[in-house]
Order: sequence, then structure tokens, then C-alpha cells
Amino acid sequence: MLSYEEYKACTLCPRLCGVDRTVTRGRCRAGSEAYVARAALHHWEEPSISGKNGSGTIFFSGCSLGCVYCQNRAISRDGFLGKPLSCEAIADAMFRLSAMGAHNVNFVTPTHFAPTVAAAVRIARERGFSLPVVYNTSSYERVEILRKMQTTVDIFLADFKYMSPRLAREYSFAEDYPSVAKEAVAEMVRQTGAPAFSEDGMLLRGTVVRVLLLPGALIDAKRIVKYLYETYGDKIYLSLMRQYTPPAEDIGYAALSRRVTAGEYKSLVDYAVSLGVVNAYTQEDGVAEESFIPSFDGSEI
Repeated sequence: MLSYEEYKACTLCPRLCGVDRTVTRGRCRAGSEAYVARAALHHWEEPSISGKNGSGTIFFSGCSLGCVYCQNRAISRDGFLGKPLSCEAIADAMFRLSAMGAHNVNFVTPTHFAPTVAAAVRIARERGFSLPVVYNTSSYERVEILRKMQTTVDIFLADFKYMSPRLAREYSFAEDYPSVAKEAVAEMVRQTGAPAFSEDGMLLRGTVVRVLLLPGALIDAKRIVKYLYETYGDKIYLSLMRQYTPPAEDIGYAALSRRVTAGEYKSLVDYAVSLGVVNAYTQEDGVAEESFIPSFDGSEI
């Protein structure tokens, strides 16, 4: 079981910075207080997660990975927005989202606050909370920590960002990302098993792995799809994403200054089909718009 002691010499993520986060901030830019930047219905997740009513997303500030192109960089990299919430207050937010009609509660970027998330879910369930719990992660996770979340999480909504250590180093300062993500996803699938759906098509349990196509990284994205399909087949759903949005400011990476072309994305989808992938979500043209990025103005906490 995860406890708040984990914050005192923090090794919650593969950075293993060992910082006492009750005193100072770790590599994730966070202390031990969980800062929530947004708690609201979100309609732009995968169809089996957002459904008609929306997913009850709880966005945390800070991030253990810190990709240079992050679309939520206002809370993950640039600043530390939001309000500090106790595990009891987060449990209250879970019930509020449920009352609003959420199909699930979706913890976004929870890795560096995993003990608080686990405690909040435990409190909520003791009070009768019954919606599925989604762990929305970069997959830069330690297997040892994921194992401690086994009784907490119903659905893993996981990125698989890179197969190339070079790209992982260049864009996320984490050359070990491919090997870490492989082990993490394996643990996620072990915990959830094959996808299970409600009668109305909502995911109740399972693992969905997102592959965000980056400009100029089509070959790497195809390698990811091939690995995931050959390893897991129909035990997971793939989400092939074309929503990459270039940062408004110059971040010093010329390759990331454009959007993905329709031809690049079609090539990725066609490749997945050629492999035999059936369980997959794809995105229509127009998703790479600022309007798909949530507001973090503090009005929905």
C-alpha cells in the first residue's frame, strides 16, 4: 500500500530524485501537497471513456516526465497552477463529478501524487463511490509503484511516446523511456486484463494505450504500434492520435514547429490496419486545435 512516507525520500517515478518533498519540490516540480488545476467533465477523451456525458477529469499540476511539447505545459512545465487539495477534498471532487454525470473519474498526470490519489480513492470507495477509476499516465512509471496501485485503478489510459531512446532523450530528457514504458504497460495489462465494457459501450476495466504521432516521427510511431500489437494483440485498445499542437512560443525544436500532415497520419492508420489491428481509436481532422486543450484558469476546481 502506498503511504505519505513515499514523499519523504521520493522514488515514485523513474527519475528517483530521492528528494524530501515534504520540505522541497522534486524533479516533478511538486511538493507533497497535491495541486489540482482542474476538476471537470471532459468530452475529448476516447469514446469509451468520455461517452455522452464526459469523463470526470482531475488534472494535477507538475509532471515527472516533462515533455518539451506538452499541450498542458501551463500546468506541467511553465507554472504550478491550481489549488492544494487533501485526499478528503479530492474524494469530495470525485463525488461532485459523479453527480454531474461523469462516466468515470480520470486522474490526469497522477504519478507524482500517487499516494494521495490512492488515499482519495480509498476514502471515496469507503463512502460508496462506484465509478471506474482511470489512471491517465505518460507511462513513465515504476512497476513497483504501479503494483501498489492495483486495488485503486480500473482503467489505465497510458501513453507510449517513444520507441527511440534518442527521441526520448531529446524531447523528454528520459533516454530510458522506451524500456520503462514497456515494463509499465506490461504491468498495466497484467492488472486489468482484457477490456470489459458496459452495455452502453463504456469501458469498465482495461488498458488503452495512446500513440501520439509527432511531426517527423512516423517511423517511430509505426515501431510503437507494431510492438504493442505483436505483444498484446486484442488485450488492449490502441488510440492513434493526430492532435499534436505546436507550442505557441519558440521552444527551440524546429522539427516540432508544425502540425502532423494528413498524409503522415493516414500512413500510420493504414500501417496499423495492415498489421491486423482492430481494437483502435482514430481521430478526425481538426483535433489539433487549441479548443481541445482544457482551460486551467482555476474556475473548475
